[in-house]
Amino acid sequence: MARTGQAMRRRTAQAIAQREDVARKRVDTEPGLGARLRYAFDGTISRGTPALIAWLFVVTVALVLGFVALDLLFRLRASRLGFWGEAFYDLLHALDPGTVAGDSGSWQFLVAMLGLTLGGLFIVSALIGVISAGIDNRIADLRRGRSLVLETDHTVILGWSESIFTVVIELAIANESRRRPVVAVLADRDKVAMEEELRAKVPDLRGTRIVCRSGSPTDVDDLRIVRPGDARSVIVLSPDPHGVHDVADPDAAVIKSLLALRSIHAESSGCRVVAQLRDPANLAAARLIDKEGDGRTSLLDVRETVAKLVVQTSRQSGAAAVYRELFDYEGDEIYFHTDHGLDGSTYGDALLAFESLSVIGVADASGTRLNPPMDTPVSGTTLVVVAEDDGVLATAPRSTVAVDATAFSDLGPEQPHPTSAVLIGWNERGPIIVRELDGYAPPGSELTIVTTHGDPELPATERLAVTVVKAPTTDRRVLDAHVRQDLDQVIVLCYSDHLDAEAADAATLITLLHVRDILADASTPIVSEMIDDRNRELAQVADIDDVVVSGEIVSLVVTQLSEDARIEPVLAELLAADGSEVYLRPAEWYVVPATAVAWATVVASAARRGETAIGFASEALAEDGSSIGVVVNPPKSRPLSVVPGDRVVVLAED
Repeated sequence: MARTGQAMRRRTAQAIAQREDVARKRVDTEPGLGARLRYAFDGTISRGTPALIAWLFVVTVALVLGFVALDLLFRLRASRLGFWGEAFYDLLHALDPGTVAGDSGSWQFLVAMLGLTLGGLFIVSALIGVISAGIDNRIADLRRGRSLVLETDHTVILGWSESIFTVVIELAIANESRRRPVVAVLADRDKVAMEEELRAKVPDLRGTRIVCRSGSPTDVDDLRIVRPGDARSVIVLSPDPHGVHDVADPDAAVIKSLLALRSIHAESSGCRVVAQLRDPANLAAARLIDKEGDGRTSLLDVRETVAKLVVQTSRQSGAAAVYRELFDYEGDEIYFHTDHGLDGSTYGDALLAFESLSVIGVADASGTRLNPPMDTPVSGTTLVVVAEDDGVLATAPRSTVAVDATAFSDLGPEQPHPTSAVLIGWNERGPIIVRELDGYAPPGSELTIVTTHGDPELPATERLAVTVVKAPTTDRRVLDAHVRQDLDQVIVLCYSDHLDAEAADAATLITLLHVRDILADASTPIVSEMIDDRNRELAQVADIDDVVVSGEIVSLVVTQLSEDARIEPVLAELLAADGSEVYLRPAEWYVVPATAVAWATVVASAARRGETAIGFASEALAEDGSSIGVVVNPPKSRPLSVVPGDRVVVLAED
């Protein structure tokens, strides 16, 4: 038995060795002509639809020539047509199966024509299939959005988030004065899905054409599809960290996009780039990318911008409407007027010089200053103005309104006193808000933080005494205990770090309803932060006018920066605690109540105090259910008669 087993193992080993030897011989054997032809045929077929059509053309020519030769050699056709006539006749048979029905002649001729027709049917069917498949593939390529964007002086948007809709709306308004404006969007999403969503949420593009392309904004080859080197500006959106298309580290994606843009700009003249960053810790790394550049890149700290705006608007009711009016392109916004013709004049003179422009600052080689001293000369400077559109600057009419100095009021502010504030809710912007509040608060002020989620990490404060209370902020009993009639300000933050957008805004709205009911008889300013702009209308039901929508305000600022780089220091000063900020002050501080005056008189009265008046707020101007209405940049000749409760919007130091 042992010998038998050994013999079987030897035979098995020999068989395996023989098979391996045969395989080696096959590999070492030179490939034959058939293999080479098949390889060449496969190579041409892989080139796509044009190669397939070329092969069908070759087959058609061979088929027709074969039957021409057969007909001429055996004289199958009764009539003699010659070579070219026979070739044309056989080509018709190959392409049109119905031609065979009209043939007559010998049975050999009819059989030959039938064979030609059958061969033609195969070729035509294959041709139709090839062309149909090629068209389908081309349509699929177009749907994938991979074709090159042949545009110049366009705006490029890289990435996708909820902010894109506000950005596109603002760009459409800003581009109304341009000829055939184009916005190119590159995002790692389906092209058709992007186009449909933009059409649904931005129905009126005001003549601006949107071109969507699918690709990664961090890939250099994909970036070249939208030609950022030939664009007027590039906007890099930070992906939504808690959106449908979640991105683990949004700032990392933005920085990679900036690096890819830098690589492309090294090959071209470059353009202006505006990028959003969510974490201030990443600003230093992002700035290194443009360290050797021409300062063409503006980096917007989303967290800092929203936090500062919340603080600014929480200090006075109606301020959110003023900032929204200045930051968006609907209505009046900020522009730069170079050829103003005011050489030899001072800033105080410039405030009253134009009928429909509100001068708010000056810009020169030393920088941009809002609300400078009234004796500042404006010769050789660029005026920072609020206007309806940049197209009106060159033809802006001069003001001829006389100032009524007898209507000036001498009333003024009281001495500052310690304040009490409540901050309800908490998110990543909370520490910045506390820091900014501390910069504005008089010594001895108090701040109570009431939050359901999170463990607030507070910055060091010098003027504010901060108390943290962990409790459910939608509970009426909790709010009754901490929201008092004597409060100077109330801030309601959304739980954007802990809940999805809808749940966070819902909790905010419930809190607002309770807060407004508690403070129904008080004039305490209430500012609320929300995620979704659609919930602003719901907040108005609770008579909350100052609603800061995080994504919306950031989108407005990004669009402004992309259109004009000079506006960056203006926006920075408006939102900073230092320098001049927006204030809504009682109108009786400037003119005597119930006295009929022109707006120019209010501007002149504010200039006496070293302030720049840019607008007016009144309950009589309220619209759409709001409790207060704001007008920015009214004409100098507009008549005005102030009543208690009216306020003047000014730029002032404090």
